Amino acid sequence: MRTLKDVGVGETVVVKSLRGEGPVKRRIMDMGITKGVEIQVRKVAPLGDPMELNLRGYELSVRKADAEMIEVE
Repeated sequence: MRTLKDVGVGETVVVKSLRGEGPVKRRIMDMGITKGVEIQVRKVAPLGDPMELNLRGYELSVRKADAEMIEVE
């Protein structure tokens, strides 16, 4: 199982599923990260946190902890 945290800079992946529950999962979905969405990893900070993503025509930064909850293919 591969998560968004494991994706390298420049790679484009598709969201397979979201793990987590309650408010955390809701917050991720509110950011536009839902099943079937294409995500491109633009940059990763020097210490690995946060990650800068392109999805749905906008840029988004997510923490590693949140990226671990996003299963991709």
